[in-house]
Amino acid sequence: MTSTRSVRPPRLAEALIPVVLMIAFLGMSVVNAPSLPELPVISPVLRFLGSLPVVGSLLDSGLTPHIPLIFGTVIASLMGIRLGLSWKEIERGMVDGIVVALPACLILMVIGMLIGTWIASGIVPTMIHFGLKLISPSVFLFTTCAICALVSLATGSSWSTAGTVGIALIGVGHGLNIPLPLVAGAIISGSYFGDKMSPISDTTVLAPSVAGTDVFTHVRHMVYTTGPSLVIALALYALIGLRYGADTMDTAGIEAITRALDEKFTVHWCLLIPPVLVIVMVAFKIPALPALLAGSVIGAGTAMLVQGMSLAAVMEVAQTGFATETGVKAVDTLLNRGGMISMLPTVALIVCALSFGGVMERTGMLGVIAAAILRVAKSTGSLIAATVCTCLGMNIIAPDQYLSIVVPGRMYREAYHKAGLHPKNLSRALEDSGTLTSPLVPWNSCGAYMWATLGVFPFHYAPFAFLNLINPLISILLGYLGWTITKVPPPVPHPAPAATPAEVTAESRS
Repeated sequence: MTSTRSVRPPRLAEALIPVVLMIAFLGMSVVNAPSLPELPVISPVLRFLGSLPVVGSLLDSGLTPHIPLIFGTVIASLMGIRLGLSWKEIERGMVDGIVVALPACLILMVIGMLIGTWIASGIVPTMIHFGLKLISPSVFLFTTCAICALVSLATGSSWSTAGTVGIALIGVGHGLNIPLPLVAGAIISGSYFGDKMSPISDTTVLAPSVAGTDVFTHVRHMVYTTGPSLVIALALYALIGLRYGADTMDTAGIEAITRALDEKFTVHWCLLIPPVLVIVMVAFKIPALPALLAGSVIGAGTAMLVQGMSLAAVMEVAQTGFATETGVKAVDTLLNRGGMISMLPTVALIVCALSFGGVMERTGMLGVIAAAILRVAKSTGSLIAATVCTCLGMNIIAPDQYLSIVVPGRMYREAYHKAGLHPKNLSRALEDSGTLTSPLVPWNSCGAYMWATLGVFPFHYAPFAFLNLINPLISILLGYLGWTITKVPPPVPHPAPAATPAEVTAESRS
């Protein structure tokens, strides 16, 4: 006798339980309350929560998100069993969720190797050296955003941009005494402008294919939201940069950094060629993984040829990272990093996050939450706002940039069609939020990558990633105002053909 297991769809309240508990646990674990300034209302609440038995200690811990995400996965799995799913089905959901991010994990490990070999070869020190000499602090943030925008527009990759010029710009900003969250925010804004607008970007191709339009129609339509967002972001960076003029520059500190770099490395403009080669490879549509791996090999060869390192030393740097003691703390902070092993905590974070997202999707809880949002979207503005919010929610709950585009795209495609909206409106909304909010979430694959590459926690740089914050708001605003929203003209009814004499005769006889 065989027994069948009945599986029922989750109710909205059941779907929200794992999300609410996971976010609460994440918030309490990651916040690190003692490091926060005194804030009205918020600080007293945090002190009260910190006084609670057992869970109160989390507020002082400043933990990484790994364990809270596993906790959320456990709760989601238990809910799945309650709904009637077997453990094998839940496990399959975890595996399917993780598989999506395996290419990102491989790129992360290669980026760790690239950072280590590029520092050891003198490539990054050379970029920092010339950056400190040539870029004025007052225009540094503006220049950083503009450079990253141009490079990412050419390569179509925010990850490649941050992993090459972004690493050097973080070093230059550190040398110029500009707060690193500001520098990282400018790098993120510029990098994601190109990632969003370049026709060779994978997300720029993915969004219109999901929505049902073509790439160039999609790119042209995004100009109305992304163009003003970049202009506003650049203006804000220019204004903030005025606070860091020549009078605030630590000339002695910069001199100490450049002197230490000169003493430790052979610094020469020829060492700028490898980054250019990697950017050219990506621009010519060589996939990111082989292009970055080639960059690591070039860096390793340069370290042996130019800096005189042995093969064993270069391989050790690629695995464990570069380590040195120059006697200048700022230089040691800049250079003691990289290596494949340094990326393993980030890979683990992505695995934990996508395990949670995979269980949420397999159990149907993601779909229930999304459907509830869709029910409140009655007007064009509310439909676009719902799309933007759903993409943001997907980046938090099923933390992968591609899922935040594909799942809402499939969900809302029919709703846009019924509302008489051109598919390019949907594809634009998907990228305005799905692409741009992904690096702002620490446990998202994009946020984890930027955290590992730039060394700045996403919640610290998020307030200064102006493009990523402004663009979704402009998208919602234009939706409610109806500006640049393209309607699909209703089909023109064709008049019925006139009846022939034979048909009239037959009808009269019937």
